[in-house]
Amino acid sequence: MKYIKYILVTSFLFLAACNSYNIQTNMSRDVLPFEFTTQDNETLKLEDLEGKWWIADLIFTNCTTVCSPMTTNMANLQEKMKAEEIDVELVSFSVDPDHDTPEVLKEYAAKHNADLGNWSFLTGYDFQTIKELSIKSFQSSLLEAPEGSDQLTHGTSFYLVNPEGEVIKKYKGTFSEETDLIIDDLKKVAK
Repeated sequence: MKYIKYILVTSFLFLAACNSYNIQTNMSRDVLPFEFTTQDNETLKLEDLEGKWWIADLIFTNCTTVCSPMTTNMANLQEKMKAEEIDVELVSFSVDPDHDTPEVLKEYAAKHNADLGNWSFLTGYDFQTIKELSIKSFQSSLLEAPEGSDQLTHGTSFYLVNPEGEVIKKYKGTFSEETDLIIDDLKKVAK
C-alpha cells in the first residue's frame, strides 16, 4: 500500500512540475488552424493570435438559453480585465454561421456592450467546420438543431488558450463567479 501511495504522490508531483503556468490546468489541446470572418468583415486567423493569451467560447445570437448569460459573463470578464490591466484577447465563435453574419454579430456585440478592441466574434464558415473545431480543439460537442427548431446544442465553457495556441483550461461559462477564477489565473499567466 505504501508503494502505491508513493507512486501516486510521485506521479502527481511530476505532473504538477510539468505545468509551468503556475495555475491548475485541466486541458491540453491544440486549436486547429482557422481563418474566419469577424463582426467587422475582416479576417482573423489562428496565426494572428500567436504570442497572445486568449479566452474563447462558442455561442450563437438567436440562442434562447445559455448564450446570453455566457456573453454577459464574457463582457463582465472584459471589464474586470480592463480594471486589472490584463491584455488578453476574447474570441467568440458562432456555432450558427448561416444566421450569424458579420452584421448580426456586430449588433449582438453592441447589445452586450462588448469592446471590440480585444473581442472578436467569428463567422464565415460552414456548420461542419465549426463542429470539427469545437470537438477537436475544445473537446466540446456540437449538435445541429432538431427539425422544426433553430436551437443548436453546444458546450457552455470558456477556454484559456496559451500563446502557442494550446487550450490549457476550461471554465464554466454560465457561472458569473467563474470570471473571478479566470482573472486570478490571468494574473498569473498573462500579466
